[in-house]
Parts: sequence; C-alpha cells; structure tokens
Amino acid sequence: MSTIASACSPAEAAAGHLHITPSILYFGTPVVLLTTENDDASANLAPMSSAWALGQVVVLGLGASGHTAANLSVRPDLVINLPAPHQWEAVERLAPLTGSNPMPPHKEDAFRFEPAKFEAAGLSPEPSHVVRPPRVAECPIQMEARAARVQPDATGTFVIAEAHVLKVHADPRIVVPGTQHIAPAEWSPLIYNFRHYFGLGPELGHTFRSETPRT
Repeated sequence: MSTIASACSPAEAAAGHLHITPSILYFGTPVVLLTTENDDASANLAPMSSAWALGQVVVLGLGASGHTAANLSVRPDLVINLPAPHQWEAVERLAPLTGSNPMPPHKEDAFRFEPAKFEAAGLSPEPSHVVRPPRVAECPIQMEARAARVQPDATGTFVIAEAHVLKVHADPRIVVPGTQHIAPAEWSPLIYNFRHYFGLGPELGHTFRSETPRT
C-alpha cells in the first residue's frame, strides 16, 4: 500500500489536496517511437509521449520546432511504433538526440545531432507495407499511418498531428489466437509517468464493452 493511501482515508486525502504547478503534465501516457522520412529519403526515429487514439486515428503532440514535425509537414507518412517496458533504455538512448541540423537553439545545451538514430538506439529498421518510413522491428506493435492534418496547438509551442492508421502489425505473442484482438493480459505499453518509465500493473477489471474478457 502506498504511503499516501495508508496515511489517510480518501475523504481526508481530498480535503488535503495541494495546489501545485507542475512543469510538465505527462500523467501516465504511452511512449511512442515515430519514424518519419527525411529530405534525403533516410529515416528519422524519435521518441514522444503525447499520443492517444480515437477510432482509427492517432492524435500526436509534437514540439513545433522538432525534426519530426518538420518532416510530417511535407511528407505525411509515418509509423507509430509502441515499445514494451523492457525497451525503455533504447528509448532513453534516443531521448537526447535530434535529427535537426542546424540544431534549434533551445536544444543546443542538452541535445546532439545524430542522423543514424536506429544505430544509436540499438534498434533495427524493417520495411513498411504501405508507407515509406520503416517500422522498428523490435517493437511489439507497429502502426503504419498517414498524417491527414498537421497544425499548431493553441499556444503555438506544439504541433498536433492527426494520423490515420492504415495497417497494424503485432507480435503474435500478444494477439488472441484466431482473432484480430490484442490480448490485454499479454501486452503492456511502456508508460511515461512524469518523466519516469513504467509498465502496467496487474489487471483490475475490464469495461462492459471489452471484446476480450478474461474467464
């Protein structure tokens, strides 16, 4: 039991809420590795953690000055690769790298230019079926997609890309045999929780709309 839960009841905890101003709001979001195409037709690979799905559309939040946003503004093909929790170190090897050259001024102190992102991360590209950028071979779920709309967010600091998923590839070990369903008990996304990496805990239950209820 957590320290917070053992120290007070839910009512007491609610009464004692603090007003805080976090520097970031990554309150448990999945990590994604995005592959896009550079000007010279080579591949860029970048980690990000602002992604959510709406039907067959995945909405992505990207830094407006980043190389991925620049690529998508002119070449809309991409692959949305979902790493597993044990792959967090490969993700972190990508974190301080940028494909932008020249480098944006705000990245000069903490980032370095690296065109060979796959090699730097220790990951392998494999050909996609319907888009030009490659998939990340080691990722259990890979979604080939095309950005239908790329536009600034309300602050102008970020870019919001709405990507139509065209084809999904899944490791057979996480698919319910004989179906088109991911097996929730077999798949755990890598979660970015206030700049720390986590996997999922044990299943608590399922919604009434679940097509893969546990027996």
